[in-house]
Amino acid sequence: MNFRAICHTCCLFGLLVIPTIADEPIVPRSEPIDLLADKLSRFYTFLRDTSYEDPLNVYTYADGMLRITGQSWGGLTTKDEYMNYHMVLEFKWGERTWGGRKDRARDSGILLHCVGPDGGCGGVWMASIEAQIIEGGVGDILVLTGKDVQGELIPVTFSARVTKDRDGETVWSPDGESRSFTGGRINWQHRDPDWGDKIGFRGSRDVESPFGEWTRYEVICDGDRITNKVNGVLVNKGFGAKPSAGKILVQSEGAEMFVRRWELWPLGSEPD
Repeated sequence: MNFRAICHTCCLFGLLVIPTIADEPIVPRSEPIDLLADKLSRFYTFLRDTSYEDPLNVYTYADGMLRITGQSWGGLTTKDEYMNYHMVLEFKWGERTWGGRKDRARDSGILLHCVGPDGGCGGVWMASIEAQIIEGGVGDILVLTGKDVQGELIPVTFSARVTKDRDGETVWSPDGESRSFTGGRINWQHRDPDWGDKIGFRGSRDVESPFGEWTRYEVICDGDRITNKVNGVLVNKGFGAKPSAGKILVQSEGAEMFVRRWELWPLGSEPD
């Protein structure tokens, strides 16, 4: 089954069927697409424990802002597919953390080019390429494979120039060796080699804003290329993304987070 067929497959969980999407991904042309302009009408939720219901109000919108409590693992996902865009996301962390991540680094992420069924990746996510949001690791890229409704593998691939840090972890480097990935993580260029999975972690070269302040995260998806910038600083990039279009998902993963801006700008524009 090809990616387009996968994307058009309706997923049945309980009594609710998510409708098919448009035949072609949406591309921002002359004006930016404000994903939050109509509150959350462009999205649906899928949570690990409650499927398409959100009884704990994990995702809410008020006063021009999206709040993610983090209490249940899952995603807020666009109903439509998108491709070829310059994404601008402004976020900050909240105080609350939950469950097994109560004392861990605050964690979330934006899943790009999502395809296949909801929950097809680990019972929670979709097959996709992740622009990571985690304390100390904003800008990492993760490759997340999944399974279709027949249980067959949905391959996801991505390539980047990388090197190894002191501990042998894979790190993006503009002068590194080109390598193709079918899973795993590509750390952002200056991720602290002493990173620890503990709440409030901050590395010596982190460009994410301090806790309680807004961070500007830009993700440029241009064909099969992805470029990540944090507060205007280039931190990661790569090419050969497959798929190179799909839905967009923001995770709930044990930490409270607020989003005040989430826009898709035309390629070549200069978002303010």
